[in-house]
Amino acid sequence: MSRLTSAPSGTPAPAPARTSGIDWRAVFAFPNPVNEYAARVTAGLVVLLSAVTLLPGFGWGLAAIAAGFWLRVLFGPRISPLALLSVKVLTPRLGKTRLVPGPPKRFAQGIGAAMSTTAAVLLAVGLAPAAWTLLAVLIVAAALEAFAGFCLGCVIFGFLQRRGLIPEDVCEACNNISLRRA
Repeated sequence: MSRLTSAPSGTPAPAPARTSGIDWRAVFAFPNPVNEYAARVTAGLVVLLSAVTLLPGFGWGLAAIAAGFWLRVLFGPRISPLALLSVKVLTPRLGKTRLVPGPPKRFAQGIGAAMSTTAAVLLAVGLAPAAWTLLAVLIVAAALEAFAGFCLGCVIFGFLQRRGLIPEDVCEACNNISLRRA
């Protein structure tokens, strides 16, 4: 009997252990749950960076804002400078934790990525007023999260989930009130 067929008759041989390759789920993982306070601090940093971009009209700032959102959407807080500052330095100093579902926060980051990328493209093609208006809307949404704890993207996520456009299994805690923490 060969090494691959050494299992008892009728029983398939065990699959060889995976020893190489990239675990893409781990690469693109987003935390679930998320510390709401870390999300709020990150949103506050987005407000600050966006205001520093909008007030003097620094176009390069739009690219930095968009890149930060894309890093957070794709990789969670592991690579984004603003998220790392928030999660590793600022939020621990608050000493507060309130865990909330991660998928709505990732969805909100995706909306921020789309808005900031669109603003950067608008600015690049010469439509500065539209770009700055879109950035101002982003500032309002981020400020609501940072200062009032109101996540507009999370509300949109919930609306879409209730309409069946986001499957229930994407966020069980979002649609099962008994799984939510106070």
